[in-house]
This record gives sequence, C-alpha cells and structure tokens, in this order.
Amino acid sequence: MGRKKRNVTETATVLTEDNAAIVELAEEPSAEEPQPSPDLAKDLSKISKREGVLGYIIRDSSTATIDLKNPEKIVEYALLTSQALESSQELSQLFRIGEFRSALIEGKDIKILCMMVGESKINVFMEKSVDHADLLDRIAQQIKNS
Repeated sequence: MGRKKRNVTETATVLTEDNAAIVELAEEPSAEEPQPSPDLAKDLSKISKREGVLGYIIRDSSTATIDLKNPEKIVEYALLTSQALESSQELSQLFRIGEFRSALIEGKDIKILCMMVGESKINVFMEKSVDHADLLDRIAQQIKNS
C-alpha cells in the first residue's frame, strides 16, 4: 500500500492571529479539494478554552492553524498526529473497516482526538480527565451546523 508524498520546496510563513499560529505552505490547493469551513477554527478555538483542553491543530493542503497552550510541543505534537492519522487511514483500508473518521490516542498524561473532515485533519489535545466523546460530539455538531 503506497503513501502519497508531496514535497513543499519553499519555506513556510508563520503568522499569528489571536494567539494561534497560521502556517501557510508554498503549495497552492487544488480548486476541487473541499476546504474547511472558515468557522471551524473559530469553533475549535472556543472548544480549546474549556478546562483540560490543551489546544488543537487543524491542517488542510495549504494551511495549518495551531493553538497550543504549550508552544514548545508544536513540532512533537504535529509529527505525532500526522503519523497517527496516516496510520489510522492505512489500517482502515488494510482491514476494510470503512472510512476513517476519528481516532483517540491515549498516553500517560494526555490524550489526543484525531479527526478527518473532508481534507482537513483536526487534532485536539487534552488532559486524560476530559470527556473526549463530548468533544467529538461538539465538533461534529459544529461541522454539521456550518
């Protein structure tokens, strides 16, 4: 099973907006790719203000919005979630269990909710005590309403 790989040759530009890092990649998105709702980042920003939520990363083909309370972990969290989403998609295809929707990664101190919405990859980082099912429902409801 092959992976889709893409090279972005230019350096990323980092902008800040409401304490969130916006990373724009040099590659232009295809016109036919579904783009995330502009309100999705705003909705995730509201969710990230809840007690126990450590932040989120939302990525599509050309941008990434990162809002983490611990900015030193951005690279580690981005690599972890990228690999987790890719592996989840591959396992879903390999075992023919249907389309990948979401996965939960649970560690010693934190857990991460990983989701796909169209071409957008959403990762929400939280303390272990946070009800991830409630967050999943809230995000799904926000997506449905937008």
